[in-house]
Amino acid sequence: MALRINYNYQAEFGHVNILKTERNLNTSLERLETGYRINSAKDDAAGLFIADQLNLVASALDQGVRNAQDGISAAQIAETTLAQIYDKLVSIYTKAEQAANDTNSALNRDALQEDIDKLIDAIDRIAKSSEFNGKKLLDGSFKSQYIHYGPRADQKLSISIDSATAEDLAAYTIKGNGKATGDGGKDLATLIDGTDYEFDSATDKVVIQGVDLTTAIKNSVGDGSLTDASVIAKHINGDPDLKMKDITASATNTSVAGAEFGVHNTGNDTLTIKIYVGPETDEADITLNFDKNTTITGDVLVDLINSNADNLPIEASLDEAGRVVLTTENGETIAVEVTVGANGNEFDLNKLINLGAETKVSAGSTGSAVKVGDLHVFGSNAYGYDFTGLSTTDTGLGVNATDSSSKTSLETIKVDTNANAEYSLKVIDNIIKKVDRMRANLGSIQINLETIIQNNEFSAVQQREAESRIRNVDFAKEMANFTRYQTLMQSGMAMMAQANQLPQMVLQLLR
Repeated sequence: MALRINYNYQAEFGHVNILKTERNLNTSLERLETGYRINSAKDDAAGLFIADQLNLVASALDQGVRNAQDGISAAQIAETTLAQIYDKLVSIYTKAEQAANDTNSALNRDALQEDIDKLIDAIDRIAKSSEFNGKKLLDGSFKSQYIHYGPRADQKLSISIDSATAEDLAAYTIKGNGKATGDGGKDLATLIDGTDYEFDSATDKVVIQGVDLTTAIKNSVGDGSLTDASVIAKHINGDPDLKMKDITASATNTSVAGAEFGVHNTGNDTLTIKIYVGPETDEADITLNFDKNTTITGDVLVDLINSNADNLPIEASLDEAGRVVLTTENGETIAVEVTVGANGNEFDLNKLINLGAETKVSAGSTGSAVKVGDLHVFGSNAYGYDFTGLSTTDTGLGVNATDSSSKTSLETIKVDTNANAEYSLKVIDNIIKKVDRMRANLGSIQINLETIIQNNEFSAVQQREAESRIRNVDFAKEMANFTRYQTLMQSGMAMMAQANQLPQMVLQLLR
């Protein structure tokens, strides 16, 4: 071997290895002291990046949980408030039902109206005061509000809560007041031919919110039939698409004659009164034949109609003024056709159906009149309709031929008459359904957010577990490394001491 004094390779080599061992020993000691495998980027640059990203996601998931819990709190407050509103709506409904009873006097109904108005005011105040963290919940301003639940941008859930104020708790309605028409010189088929009182699928339409019922009605009653509110209501209620849109309908028909019936004498010839109930015009449902020189009173006529109305949805009566009142069970159209014998006394159709003025059927003639029922359509949201050929404001169904539904809000309901109370019941029923749907929607939101919370909590645990595998130290393995480095350090120091003795061997040559 070469003996040199100026350069001791063995000592230098030992020193370098001792420094390397020292660095490893310090790193191992740092890991054991902190519990982390990665204490700085130099320990594992890629691992540090991955671990930090995992930690970021876990922390964001925790915040998402808190955000979702706030969303649940807001939904719970709104739903609890709606429960109070629901209870008050039930009270309003029962009071309207009480007011619909004609045993009530005008004073009774005034008192009931006052109670209802106070309940409506309470609902309005409750809705306008409901809030979470300073944000109003039920005044209509809580629309498209986002709950950011996820760890990344745009991971959010949109929440909208409809207004529950008295103005906005409403049903959207079509309120058709069925009209009447008549002519003392036309039979029924001639009277309605080509008018808004006849259904003809070639020219007429029944369309509600884009759902065309015209063909279905044609298949049900056929062309040439009478315009009938009960038929339209039946098809609206039976259509699955309109059910999905929450659009329903009802029909009523109470025909009050335009004049007191009094007494009518048939004179020197016969008198025939035919009554049609519903859309069909092929054959009369009730036919009353009177011989000549027969005296007919209102009571007699009413008794005859009722006695011949077996299984027919019609009832006749006289009101306090002695006028004939004809009522159909489901809002069916009422039509009459009167034939006076050639030598008989003329007959006034206005005494059977209100035509606004005397409408005489003269001797030897046939006259007729029609009274269409009232059609009421209800929906939770605004909708359009098309009754072309069946209605104007003055004919047929008694509404614009084409238009949009009208908003009937809670604050406008009246119970001062039986008719208004009955109509109010339908409006309130639709409003109650709307509140129930709002509560159900809020319940769904809470369920959704609770599911998100559970998922976030589980995901956060998994993220932290993944981070732990990268960032945290394996103490058993690291202790083994520490012991090895410690031993290497000791042996390195010993060998370096030996290497430092090598140059002294040159002195043996110099002696």
